[in-house]
This record gives sequence, C-alpha cells and structure tokens, in this order.
Amino acid sequence: MSLALFDGALAVVTGAGGGFGRATALALAERGATVVAADIDPDAAERTVVLAKALGAVGRAYEVDVSDARAMEEFAAAVRSDHRVPDIVVNNAGIAVSGPLLDTGVDDWERVLGVNLWGVIHGSRLFAKQMVERVEALPNRPDKPNFGGHIVNVASAAAFAPTRELPAYCTTKAGVLMLSECLRAELAGHRIGVTAVCPGFSKTGIMRNGIHVGGDAAGRERRRERADKLLRLRNYPPEKVAERIVHAIVKNKAVVPVNAEAHVMYALSRIAPSAVRAIARIPAPLG
Repeated sequence: MSLALFDGALAVVTGAGGGFGRATALALAERGATVVAADIDPDAAERTVVLAKALGAVGRAYEVDVSDARAMEEFAAAVRSDHRVPDIVVNNAGIAVSGPLLDTGVDDWERVLGVNLWGVIHGSRLFAKQMVERVEALPNRPDKPNFGGHIVNVASAAAFAPTRELPAYCTTKAGVLMLSECLRAELAGHRIGVTAVCPGFSKTGIMRNGIHVGGDAAGRERRRERADKLLRLRNYPPEKVAERIVHAIVKNKAVVPVNAEAHVMYALSRIAPSAVRAIARIPAPLG
C-alpha cells in the first residue's frame, strides 16, 4: 500500500482519545484518511476528531468499550452503515496493570484481558470479516489484485520482554502478538495485511491511568507516580510511534518493535532468551 492510497481511505482507530490512538488518527488524517475515532471517553474521541478536521480531514467520534462484545458488534455495524467497510483498522485501546501476579485479583485480570486482548480480538474478527466479504464481492482481476485492507494491533515490547512487575500486562500483549501473527497468515490470501506494533517506553498516560496492585494505598500511589515519571523522562513521543504505524501499513510489516529498548529486547528474545528471563527478575525502580 502506498501513501497515496491513504487519500480517501477509511481508518478506524480504537483508544483514539489520547496517546498512540490520537497520534495515529492524526497521522492518518494528515495523509488524507477519513478517521473514525473510537474511545470509551466520548469527549476525548470528539477532541481527536476536531484536531483531525483542523488538518483538513473528515472524521467522526464513537463511544465504545472495546471489551464489550455486543458494543463492538454494534460499533462495527455502525461503521459499515454510516460509512463503509474500513480500509485500515488500528486496534490500539489498552490499559496497564502493574504489580505482582499474586496480588492481581480476578477483577483486575478480567479488566485487562477484556481491554487489551478481547478488545483486539473483537476489532480484528469483526472488521476482518467485513474486509474479507468486500474482497470476495469484487471481480477477480489477476492483473490488478484488490487491496483488502490492513489491521494494526498495538501490542508492546512487553509481548516479548517478561517482567515481574507487569505479569498481567505482559500476558495480554504476548497474546496480541500471537493473535496478529496467526491472523496475518489467515488473511494473506485476501491481501489483507496484519501488523503487530510493539512500542517500548513512551510518553503516554498509560501508567498514570493504570491499575496498580500490591502493598498499601500509599505505596501504590508512589509506584504510579514513579512509573509515570519514568515514561515522561524517557520522552519518546506517541507521534513517533504513529509514524512507525503508518510505515508498517505502507510496507505491510509483520512485527514492528518501536524505539531502542524494544529493538534490543526483541533481538534478545530471539537470540538470547535466557538473558531476557534474567532481566525479568530485576525489580523495576517503581516501588
């Protein structure tokens, strides 16, 4: 897919109210895409659309909880009815849960699995089905194969870099990575690309707004503040992640580690997994 094809493309982005989602929605809008900005916070989604329109793009905000299967089914149907089958889908919505596995309760597990993994499953299965149906309805032109679409699933360097500090988060992101690899194989024959994007530390509010478990309330708040401070000090902007997402769509990349630490951990996970396991034992400076 070339950049020219973003002109007139319909792009759906979940978790578009901020962070990677907003940055990606605006990067696509800047290149001519019509943006469907979905978020559990409708005001934040609407703000993204206002910013997209300031770039000269067309956009619309939708309120949706990606963990809710029925809500996602209604959302996917509404996108098709209100617009058409999307060309690009970015399953970005995510939350963080930090703290020991033994202190992570069932409710916390259900929430992080619901958003980080089920949200990606819902977005992938519903919109991929629409894309496949569109491809199958078009005339077969061997001389000019139809472009079926592209799905981007935002995972994390945590998908291949375990840590004692984020067992629930790492588990969901590893699931997103494997789901993406499987779906890529399944949809290749329909000319639908699938990419897993795996950012390292980036300047977003994910830790500030995340769930922190273990210890007392004061300790959890200290961890929240320190984790958020570390991300701000790393100072890797979401806009750079968005640029990598755009590039991944253009080049139809399978797995895209983003920033230095993600590249290092991805390489180590493949050539020196014992080193990754050793690193996982080191307590993060969050306590």
